[in-house]
Amino acid sequence: MKKLVIFDLDGTLINTIADLAQSTNHALRVLGYPTHEEDSYRFRVGNGINKLFERSLPEGEKTEENVLRVRREFIPYYNEHNTDLSRPYAGMENLLRLLVAKGVGVAVASNKYQEATTKIIGHFFPDIPFVAVFGQREGVPIKPDPAVVKEIMETAGVQPSEVLYVGDSGVDMQTGANAGVETCGVTWGFRPRSELETFAPQHIVDEADEIIPLILPVTPVTLSRF
Repeated sequence: MKKLVIFDLDGTLINTIADLAQSTNHALRVLGYPTHEEDSYRFRVGNGINKLFERSLPEGEKTEENVLRVRREFIPYYNEHNTDLSRPYAGMENLLRLLVAKGVGVAVASNKYQEATTKIIGHFFPDIPFVAVFGQREGVPIKPDPAVVKEIMETAGVQPSEVLYVGDSGVDMQTGANAGVETCGVTWGFRPRSELETFAPQHIVDEADEIIPLILPVTPVTLSRF
């Protein structure tokens, strides 16, 4: 039995792609740059918002100065609109409730900046007592650096063998491996199964309830009860 499950946010707990796309397109439009189709943002996100902006700027415009210009337009807009279209994935709220009821700690480790991370988690999961909710913070390297996972483990007082890390991308699988914890890739997020397989996680699941036996002793418990 695991004592702690650490979840990625975007593409794992919550489908945030529409709000990310609309907010980035808003910033690009204000600055006179071309915008992009929503689906294309699945491959732009995942490495922090500055990398998102760099990937979204046209060739020849991907300078640090322009990234910061996009950021200045994006953040106030996204702060206001980051829960407009975002929604938890099927079964995730019930999974969190089940884990808490069984005495398993739950936490969030995201490359989304901290202010948005805490707002979104608080909005969609207000009653879940997370051990930690950490986004991108100044002075802390972003994933796949394992610093955030190690910080959460220290906060929870657990060993790597007692942790499962759950995410939807190669970055997440690298993060878990770098932290020395068991990893689980989910196929309902932003990246394809083939990307997850490239990084050889211990588990890949297609539905939320498939995570239960990876954490708890085998029982007839299902998410429908929670």
